[in-house]
Amino acid sequence: MGPVPTLCLGEALVDLVCERPVAGLAEADAFVPHFGGSVANVAVAAARIGAPVALAGGAGEDAWGEWLRGRLAAEGVDLEWFALAPELSTPIAFVAVDGAGEPRYAIYGEGIEALIVAAGPRLDEAVEECDALMFSSNTLAGAEERELTLRARERALELDRPVLFDPNLRLHRWDSARRAVESANACVPGAMLVRCNREESRMMTGEQDPERAAQALVAAGARMAVVTLGAQGALLRGEVSADAPGAPADVVSTVGAGDALMGILVGRLTLSAFYAPAVAAALPEAVEASARATERWGAV
Repeated sequence: MGPVPTLCLGEALVDLVCERPVAGLAEADAFVPHFGGSVANVAVAAARIGAPVALAGGAGEDAWGEWLRGRLAAEGVDLEWFALAPELSTPIAFVAVDGAGEPRYAIYGEGIEALIVAAGPRLDEAVEECDALMFSSNTLAGAEERELTLRARERALELDRPVLFDPNLRLHRWDSARRAVESANACVPGAMLVRCNREESRMMTGEQDPERAAQALVAAGARMAVVTLGAQGALLRGEVSADAPGAPADVVSTVGAGDALMGILVGRLTLSAFYAPAVAAALPEAVEASARATERWGAV
């Protein structure tokens, strides 16, 4: 038997992207719909390389929710624990990207509430039926979703399931940067893999040097830590170590670059039945996928 799905716990939403460089949303004159939501993006990227992954979450029972569910199904993501909630609207993110490829967001609707409504009642069952759990800090910012996420993490650890954590710190969702960092750090112990970008690793460890930051995350209890370095590639430290140089790219947007990288790592780990050296073997592929993601307007 092959591995059963990795469970990705997080939000799915619609990104409405202005597909030309602008200084801000006030200058945007047209928007194109793209699939979005960081953990949902990871699930899609993993499914595209043949990994069996499931998404625990939800959206509104409306036209956009149907659109998201259709996209997930077409990509091969298991939707056993994904549902559309009739009392909620699917969240929409308006995205403007500047000339350097950096995005700005305005989000309408509440994807986290849809996750609670859809995934909450069956989350214990979902964790028990899957071989691993992947999540980010986006479901740690509010009390209800934090309780849900930490319950899933604790149950996965109790069952000796691999836990894969992408802090993906979005400070605008938090009442303080300190609380965001403390909450992310609390999820490091016991994790098989933690994936940070350079700034997140600095915030979480206090280390300016990415290698020292990765080593600090391992010292804090992660089995492996990947720190991504933008155009310079990525490094891996812990049970296995590797370095991957950056891949050239004609950057138009950095939306989803980290999700693409994490999706490859999650997918290759899942396909290897969570064999730690698979992360090192997949790191160049993950960096390449991240570079290609910057050459398109949508995350996936």
